[in-house]
Amino acid sequence: MNLDTKIAIVTGAASGIGLAIAKRYADAGAKVAIADLKLEAAQAAADAINANHPGAAMAVAMDVTDESQVNAGVEAVVARWGGVDVLVSNAGIQIVNPVEAFAFSDWKKMLAIHLDGAFLTSKAVLPHMYAKGSGAILFMGSVHSKEASPLKSAYVTAKHGLLGLARVIAKEGGPKGVRTNVICPGFVRTPLVDKQIPEQSKELGISEEEVVKKVMLGQTVDGEFTTVDDIAEVALFFAAFKSNALTGQSLTASHGWSMT
Repeated sequence: MNLDTKIAIVTGAASGIGLAIAKRYADAGAKVAIADLKLEAAQAAADAINANHPGAAMAVAMDVTDESQVNAGVEAVVARWGGVDVLVSNAGIQIVNPVEAFAFSDWKKMLAIHLDGAFLTSKAVLPHMYAKGSGAILFMGSVHSKEASPLKSAYVTAKHGLLGLARVIAKEGGPKGVRTNVICPGFVRTPLVDKQIPEQSKELGISEEEVVKKVMLGQTVDGEFTTVDDIAEVALFFAAFKSNALTGQSLTASHGWSMT
């Protein structure tokens, strides 16, 4: 599968899963916009990709909760490369707390980044995809798009919401050539996950080792973390898929942590 001549925007792409997807897309022939809140980090990521694929990457400053920044970032990509074929809405954070202790400000922040970000970036790219008569929008969901865990009320709510948004866009975009999918990773060893280990250890009253072995990996079939490369391959599959046959669907990649 390849993405020759395709133009992709990946949010939260300066590190972690987003960066792995951006690199995989460049390897597959795409031009990739590294959209991130941290412009310097995004530029460093773009430079690293360009070292192997000259001219394949550009950096875009983007706060996905700010409509004007999202629109400006998308327009910068269109001005440089002529359109958008693939959006990967990947930007996200994690905050864990029991519901009774979850600050409303944190709740709103979580939903804004995960849900508002997916909505705003989709809204910005859809007219360009419709003009071409084709496109792929991918949301970075989670096993928590389909299941729940303690301490993650806002995250679980947001990730469930992405399934609904993807299905609506699939219904609206299908007749215009735009397909939509949700990637649902299990626990991937990124800074986002590393940050949760001591937090969950404190809240659950267990050791950090137990958090990893029992909470994060206990339900897997092999005790292994999902890797960023695993998720990048799924993102390539959905972006390069040729028809609407899979539109609106989600795919869980979790070493068996979730099988829904």
